[in-house]
Amino acid sequence: MEEDVKNGPVEPEDKSLLDKAKKLVDKADDFIEENVEKVIKSKAFESVAETFDKAGDFVEDKIEEIKQGGVKEKLEAYADMAEDKADETISRLKDLGKKVADKTAEKLEDLAENIRQKTDSDKKAEKS
Repeated sequence: MEEDVKNGPVEPEDKSLLDKAKKLVDKADDFIEENVEKVIKSKAFESVAETFDKAGDFVEDKIEEIKQGGVKEKLEAYADMAEDKADETISRLKDLGKKVADKTAEKLEDLAENIRQKTDSDKKAEKS
């Protein structure tokens, strides 16, 4: 039997899909690194970075102002004042409620007295 043997250059196998993907990822990584460096060196990036730093400093300064400004104490004083006003208003409302109840009771007593007088005069009229 004769064997079929090829004498010639051996062709490289087709690259696997994984090898192709690795190569593509490497190229993308290089591209990203290259462009990130360009962006970091740009004036726009520098300007944005400075603005961001300034904004951070501003916020920190305002937080410190609030801490030193006694906001907590001011709020507590305001809450105490509001509580005092509320207590005073409730007290006035209670007094007003008592006065209204007293006047209502007086009117009801007057009506009851008028009804008694009327019924008494009606009974006297029936007896006669």
